[in-house]
Amino acid sequence: MSKVKYYYDSETLSYRKIEKKKGRKFGIFFLSLLGMILSGFLLLLVYLNLPYVETPKEKALKRELANSQLQFELLNKKMQEAEEVLTEVAERDNNLYRIYFEANPIPEEQRKAGFGGINRYKDLEGFDNSNLIINTSKRLDILTKQIVVQSKSLDEIAALAEEKEKLLAAIPAIQPVNNEDLTRMASGYGYRTDPFTKARKFHYGMDFTAPRGTPVYAAGDGRVERADNTASGYGNHIRIDHGYGYESLYAHLYKYNVRAGQTVKRGDLIGFVGSTGRSEAPHLHYEVFKDNERINPINFYYGNLSPEEFADLLKKSQQENQSLD
Repeated sequence: MSKVKYYYDSETLSYRKIEKKKGRKFGIFFLSLLGMILSGFLLLLVYLNLPYVETPKEKALKRELANSQLQFELLNKKMQEAEEVLTEVAERDNNLYRIYFEANPIPEEQRKAGFGGINRYKDLEGFDNSNLIINTSKRLDILTKQIVVQSKSLDEIAALAEEKEKLLAAIPAIQPVNNEDLTRMASGYGYRTDPFTKARKFHYGMDFTAPRGTPVYAAGDGRVERADNTASGYGNHIRIDHGYGYESLYAHLYKYNVRAGQTVKRGDLIGFVGSTGRSEAPHLHYEVFKDNERINPINFYYGNLSPEEFADLLKKSQQENQSLD
């Protein structure tokens, strides 16, 4: 039941009933409808523009995503720098280190091989930045594999270098008698006149004339194979096995300073000059073997002679004279 409203009429001094106007109801209804339409339109505008309206949380997530993209871009730049450095190392490895140590170069396809078989990056698909993440992951995996390949190669080079160092120390590379102790270089490698038969025959070593008791030194690292006088013509002699196919022999000694089975280093005192065996005068007869073949010792004195001293020794060793044994 609607309420009846009255108003006070001052002229009649009485309360009169307020009559409702029919037009007013229609106006109120029209205004209400208009308000609803406007409200709906505003809500529609808000809805249509909702993607452009960011909440504080969305803004924070957007900043985080932008930062992640920036980090991935920086990571890709760093990986590019690492790839360039690794390429330079690989080039030196193949064209310098492995050639020097006589090792086969690592093929390019082995260094830069990818990953076949199953899709390793399936879990990274379906995101807004999947391509960036997958590409970065692939590059990182390939770079890691290349580093592993290069690391193994450098380990191999280190082992070869250590072996090379042992080889260089083992090669009989010094003159077994000091220059200041020499009277002269009596005879070299090649055809010489035999001091006893006066026949021309091949002399397989070098004769260093020095006073009896002059120190004789090991020409390289090795193991004393024998130190005795049981070989015909050599008298008291020492034979050192240097490994890698190299051996050296020191003959006509006065006495020994080592024994068979002993390990020696280059420059160790092993004996003293004498004239035992088939010898005409005190001297050291010195021979070098490679793979059981006698070779010219003149090629192995780079360890303790200057270029001038070596040139002088080479000139004397080429003279055809009489040997002392």
